[in-house]
Amino acid sequence: MQNGTLLAAVDLGSNSFRLEIGRYAHGHIQRVEYLKETVRQGNGLDREHNLSFEAMQRGWDCLARFAERLADFPRARVRAVATQTLREARNREEFLQRGCEVLGHPIDVVSGLEEARLIYQGVAHLLPQSNERRLVVDIGGRSTELILGEQFTPQAVASFRVGSVAWSSRYFADGQFTQQAFAAAEIAAKAVLDEALVTYRPDTWEVAYGSSGTIGAVGDMVAAAGYPEGMISRAGLDWLSERLLRAQSVDKIRLEGLKEDRRAVIGGGLSVLRALFDLLGIDEMRVAQGALRQGALYDLLDREQPETDLRTTTVQGLVQSFAVDPIHAERVSRIACALFQQVTPSPTGTALRKLNWAAQLHEIGCRISHSDYHRHGAYILENTDVAGFAQHELHRLGSLVLGHRGKVRKLETDLTEPSFALQLMCLRLAVALCHARRDPDLEGLSLSLNGNQFALKTRAGWASSYPQSAHLLREEMLAWQRTPWDLVADLP
Repeated sequence: MQNGTLLAAVDLGSNSFRLEIGRYAHGHIQRVEYLKETVRQGNGLDREHNLSFEAMQRGWDCLARFAERLADFPRARVRAVATQTLREARNREEFLQRGCEVLGHPIDVVSGLEEARLIYQGVAHLLPQSNERRLVVDIGGRSTELILGEQFTPQAVASFRVGSVAWSSRYFADGQFTQQAFAAAEIAAKAVLDEALVTYRPDTWEVAYGSSGTIGAVGDMVAAAGYPEGMISRAGLDWLSERLLRAQSVDKIRLEGLKEDRRAVIGGGLSVLRALFDLLGIDEMRVAQGALRQGALYDLLDREQPETDLRTTTVQGLVQSFAVDPIHAERVSRIACALFQQVTPSPTGTALRKLNWAAQLHEIGCRISHSDYHRHGAYILENTDVAGFAQHELHRLGSLVLGHRGKVRKLETDLTEPSFALQLMCLRLAVALCHARRDPDLEGLSLSLNGNQFALKTRAGWASSYPQSAHLLREEMLAWQRTPWDLVADLP
């Protein structure tokens, strides 16, 4: 990447939406602009986990304002990440469809573990280089992430459904601060976070860091009261708890360092933070400068090249974990990508990479059962938490794996997208051509696309030399009938 390139990250959090713009320079990203709006989307989830129209509208309005700033940014230079509220929302597709149109860029809903990984990357890149063993804590609106790591490598990641917005709504809904409410909130938080004790016990880390909104707000308030700047201690938490109890209600809080957008959720956030201090034996926590949005920016750098794209490493790990035949997977991938490049001589790196990943993983379900292994493989990809991938990316891979054999019509919705149809066509043809699990004879074989019709041609005599392959290709022509796409195979 050239020095001076601008990158942008959008963090769609449960409490706030944030836009971070940075300039790449010599391996680092320097902040150019930062925008934050309190959207409180997490408050818009009803008992059935549907987002209210009002909450969605607040989000769309904010994204429209961000979009004006991002109007000149290429797609590859923007990463928009949505977290717990949209992970929970049953009607998230309604929000995402319009949200992507308004923002002008795709929005990735990431798993809790992927969110934790990105948080750690953001924190680590803004800390001095050190071999210290770190505990990183991020208390969000509806989830809390915990990470153990050294340098830029996270070694354990976890996400828990407890956060400042959710706990404030549940235990301080009337805006009143009482000893009983704080006790109930802390006990409930410990009940959710209790399983973290096994992995995040005090002997597994040396320094604790806190990232993002709640911890940043607490750090500002205790620093304004005279405690060491950038550091949160048990004494500081006790002082803050006592001040909130003295105020008795949200409306009466008068504390230097408390920003207005944090007022309504400080009770829930403080309860979760105190619970973590008690559970994990934390005596003091340093306030980190990095957060999810910085992690998303650095992730854009890694995605620039196949060799640094974490998703490639993740796919290799899945191949090993599910005992996929690596030689055959590589063979199918090579043929599928070659066909793809015949149709699209200059494909985007990401499109080709995704086809390669799907080909590498097309037999992932065989470890479960060879019968309907494509369905098992799709299920694995749709229901796994793996590093580097957003949920929609895993869905795309799952759809390709599901569609690489059997009827094509089962993917009717996905086939409306030309790039998906091309990827699926190339994958299916590669699987058919490699049916004997050896390198096929591709001399004189070509694939082209005219409108919605794919044309496959072979040299004279190819069909008689490889009758089983020719039969499979004729079957493939039938499989694409009654879809928006046609396949015509010229097999002399």
